[in-house]
This record gives sequence, structure tokens and C-alpha cells, in this order.
Amino acid sequence: MADKPWDGRFAEKTDKSVEAFTASIAYDRRLYPYDIAGSIAHCRMLAKVGVITDEEASQLVEGLGTIQRELDHGEFTFDDSLEDIHMHIEARLLHVAGKVAQKLHTARSRNDQVALDVRMYLRDETRQTLDLIKRLRAVLVEIAEAHADVVMPGYTHTQRAQPVLFAHHMLAYYEMFTRDQQRFADCLGRINVMPLGAAALAGTTYPIDRAYTAELLDFPAVSANSMDAVADRDFAIEFLSAASICMVHLSRMSEEFVLWSTAEFGFITLSDAFATGSSIMPQKKNPDIPEIVRGKTGRVVGALVALITLMKSLPMAYNRDMQEDKEPLFDAVDTLKACLSINAQMIPRITVNRETMRRAASVGFLNATDMADYLVGQGMPFRKAHDCVGKAVAFALEQGKELDQLSLDELKQFSQLVKADIFDHLTLEHMIDRRQSLGGTSTENVRGAIADAKKALAEEKAG
Repeated sequence: MADKPWDGRFAEKTDKSVEAFTASIAYDRRLYPYDIAGSIAHCRMLAKVGVITDEEASQLVEGLGTIQRELDHGEFTFDDSLEDIHMHIEARLLHVAGKVAQKLHTARSRNDQVALDVRMYLRDETRQTLDLIKRLRAVLVEIAEAHADVVMPGYTHTQRAQPVLFAHHMLAYYEMFTRDQQRFADCLGRINVMPLGAAALAGTTYPIDRAYTAELLDFPAVSANSMDAVADRDFAIEFLSAASICMVHLSRMSEEFVLWSTAEFGFITLSDAFATGSSIMPQKKNPDIPEIVRGKTGRVVGALVALITLMKSLPMAYNRDMQEDKEPLFDAVDTLKACLSINAQMIPRITVNRETMRRAASVGFLNATDMADYLVGQGMPFRKAHDCVGKAVAFALEQGKELDQLSLDELKQFSQLVKADIFDHLTLEHMIDRRQSLGGTSTENVRGAIADAKKALAEEKAG
């Protein structure tokens, strides 16, 4: 059983069941690169201010480098009695560098140490997440541009509403993920604050140089309050909030891919490489990727709820409850990245069944609103036009026809304002291209939106 840093206070050794119960090394071992980087910066700062000598700092840095290589190559031995990654590295450093290792923890606590590690970890993961979102946005623009003229039914309440362009539909998700990207970028600013130097909660009496440590670790800011520095997990909650919203967007898109790939819709065909079959029904081709993404959304939202619940009643400053922040955070990070990545791979290989979409947009009275707008253009108040077209729809249903299949005389029985040119107004192309309002679904607007999106992506890549 390894010695504990706090053994001087205790008369009994820690029970093995307590060591097993309190150990976090099974999951926080992934923080080792950040723990070592933070320790190297810390010892260099200690040497700069004269707390340790340059020679001692060199010994410590060399020893930490050795441990880094052992961990990188899977040659490091883990032990529950050492609880966490910090104690593992410190204990190993004693064997690698000798007694000088006992000086490394001067002017810091595991409280500010773990806060530093998690922030550095989440900083890297947020940047990777931003890159994955950018890739997904680019993929959505690519599929929109490749199918810019494909007409499909737009829906409200899962009922056919008005015709839209498939590209316009895909660009709606581009907008969602653009907002996600903005949220993560904004969150990154609050993650990127260095807590080291807060020590346990009240700072330290040593003449440390926090600005120098921050510079070494590429932090643009240092925490302003030592108690907040060790007690704060807002940055992790904020990441999980952004992740949950992003997963909801992925889930909504997945739901549409599932529906559209059914025989009942037939709007898209998923690549065989991104589908699975049935163990009993030979004909099945299941949309497992979007289904699993849809299901994994609950894990990420659950992680957000778990961390908010964890923090909601904690007094200042650090409490051991906060050890429970890492498992949901790590799982959410891994889950989100996997879902973003698999969608960016799957979407380019989707087959868009344009004729099926067009046929679906041609039935179900999707031109009813345009007929009402036509009557308004002839001088009829909109509410009266709405009522008039509603009666025409009811009549058409009785006849088993669409509005544009009724004769001019049949339409005139609902209003004498109807002229022969009404049929020009009820074509799919006319309905699409009349919607010229900003953000509308006209072909001109959609092509402009695609060009704007491509320009934005190019600027982001260049910047």
C-alpha cells in the first residue's frame, strides 16, 4: 500500500475498500499529458521565482519527460492506492528523479491542479469539436450544392405544407451547426482561463508568477478569484450545454434521415456502407447510424443534467463530489465527436431520390397557400382568400383531384377573381421562385445562400 501525501495526520492506513471506492485513476488517466505539461510549467515557474534551483527544475523536467514516455508507450503501472493521475505521476517521479520530486508540489494543490488539467483537456477537445463541426457544415453545403434544383415537400406538424428545395432544407441544418460552432467558440474563451496558483482555495504564500505559468501553458487569462478557480465547473457545464444542443440538432437530422429512407418516403437511400441488416429478415436495410446518433443524444443530455445536479448544492470551495465531473464529461466529449465524425462521412454518400421527392411535392395541396396569395393579388382580403381556397380544397378532395387538376370553371365557382393564369401560379417552379423574401426558398436565394456558406467556410479555413 503506497504512502499517502496526508499520512502525517492519520493514525491508520486507508482501508483498501476506501481506496477502491475513491479512486478515479480508471478514467482520469487520460489527463496525464495535461498533468505533466502543467507540472513542467509549474516547476519552471518555481525556478524562475527562486523557490527551487534551475538544476532542480531541470531534474524535475527530465523526470516528467521520462514518465510521459512511459505513459505514451503503455509502460506505466497504475495502482488504486494512488487514487488519481496526479498522485501516480508524483509517486513515479520520486523513483525517477529522486527526493527533488518532493519539491514539485510546492505552491499548488490537487484542487487547482485538477482544475488546470480539465481546462487544458477541454480546451483541446473543444478545438477538435470545432474542426468536426466545420467539416460537417462543409458536407451539408456540398450536398446542398449538388442538389440545388431538387424540389421536395416541406413539412409542419409532420404534414406536407409547402414545396421547398432540398438544398434549402439541408442549409437549415447548416445554420443550426453554425450556431453550435459559435457556441463552442464562445465557450472556449471561458475554458481558456488558468486556475493554477489558487492552491487549495486561498492562494499561496510563495512568490509565484502566475502570468509566466499562463504564458508557458498558452492561457490568455488567469483566474481572478482563488476560491472560484477551484470551485468552478461552469466551463464544463457550458461545454455540455453546447454539446447537448448540438446533439439535439444531430438527432433531429437523424430522425429525418430515418424517415426519408423508409419505403413510405423513399426520399433518400443510405449507402450500404453506412447501414446494417437483420439477423432474421434478409430484405432489411436498417438506418443504424442515424438511429444510434439519435439514441446517443440522451447520453450527452444526461451528462449535462448529471453535472448540473452535481454542482447545484456544493458550498465553496472544492468538494470531493466534484471528482464525479469527469466521467460524464469525458463520455459526452467522446460521444459528440463520434457522432459529428460519422455524419460527415455518411452524408456525402447519401443518394437523393429527386423524382420521388418531386412527386411527393406535387400532391397533398401544397399549392393551396399560393392559390390564396393569387387571390390576394386579385384584390381579395387574405382571410377571405384563405376561406375560399379551403372550400376549393374540400371540393377537390371529394373529386379525388389536386387543385391544379380542377378545371377553370370548377375553380371559378369559389371566386370569379380566378383567371386562366391561375394554373401558372400553381406549378412547383412558380411556387418555389416566388419566395424571394430574405431567407426564402427560391432558387436564387438558395444558390446565394450556398455561395455565402462556401465563402464563410473558406474564410474560416484561411483564418
